[in-house]
Amino acid sequence: MFDAIVVGAGPAGSSAAYQLAQQGCSVLLLEKATLPRHKPCSGALSPLVAKWFDFDFEPVIECKLRRVRYTWKLGDEITSELQTQEPIWVVRRDLFDMFLVNQAIAQGATLQDNTTVTGIEFTTNHWTVRTAKEPLQGRYLIAADGAAGPLSTWLGLEGPSLRQGAICEIPQTESHEDNMALNFEFGLLKHGCLWCFPQESGYVMGGVTFLGKRDPDYVSAFAAYAPGFGVSSQKGKTFLAPLKLWDGNRRLHTRQAVVVGEAAAIVDPLSAEGIRHGMYSGIKAADAITAALNDNETALADYTVAMHAWGDNIQWAQRIASVFFRIPGIGYRVGIKRPTMTTRMGQLLAGEIQYSDIANRILKRLSTGFIPGRK
Repeated sequence: MFDAIVVGAGPAGSSAAYQLAQQGCSVLLLEKATLPRHKPCSGALSPLVAKWFDFDFEPVIECKLRRVRYTWKLGDEITSELQTQEPIWVVRRDLFDMFLVNQAIAQGATLQDNTTVTGIEFTTNHWTVRTAKEPLQGRYLIAADGAAGPLSTWLGLEGPSLRQGAICEIPQTESHEDNMALNFEFGLLKHGCLWCFPQESGYVMGGVTFLGKRDPDYVSAFAAYAPGFGVSSQKGKTFLAPLKLWDGNRRLHTRQAVVVGEAAAIVDPLSAEGIRHGMYSGIKAADAITAALNDNETALADYTVAMHAWGDNIQWAQRIASVFFRIPGIGYRVGIKRPTMTTRMGQLLAGEIQYSDIANRILKRLSTGFIPGRK
């Protein structure tokens, strides 16, 4: 029997497995796909994560970007340099996730990929995880199976409804140095935004809406956005990407089990950033389970409390999104176009400041912008 079974080998699950194994726990990491596996994702990542681990991420960083470019309906462009201590990383998820898995294995974690979990059952003092191959036992369980995974529902810890985002991967063999930037477009997608980041093999474009319930026409939006980078979205592949954006604090633990990452809706509701936050939740979950294995009876509840503290800050992102994306044209004019906004957004992406540090100022400016004649 394992001390813990982690279901899902994405950044949240692998971070949890690494931390557990490093602290001497026996841990089994389950993944339904055969690794390494393709994962549609924009791949932007804060360098802050380097402070949480004792290994070097350099081998799996595709590029490092300081330039940021904003547009409104493909025009009214604003370009500037991020004034952060470190540039933002862009990673490829197949390589990055496998790298994290290998780090966990090196610490003693056991990996079993190509294994789909078909059910779970708690008996006396441990979990039985049923798979098509065999039943597996662990004292504790970590649900890290993503936004569309079933474990949070099976545990009775369901999060918010899924939102349908999309990713378009476009190959490019020619140099794209002129477009080595974090690109964001706010006018082509109602109640949402598009983005385009360079990778060594081309571009990865993404989009998501933050308000409303209707799924947008991502194919048309990508087709309109791509030519600005000298490419065609028709030559790429578009994938739907279900998301659970944070929309309020919820209970994230139950009897000898916790839920982490996108499965727990640990996703920024203003930027849709999930990798860094998922890794943070995985680390916190591992710390909680290690404490529980050492007879701390409140350890799992403490995990929920810790992630609620994260949510108390991230709620400001949701408030900004609810105002900005209601009338994004005005939000772009009075918010994004301000010289200080790029500095602040860069610091947020890099993890150097929190939303609570600047939210009141942003909300005041956005709200004032909605009043005719006020700027």
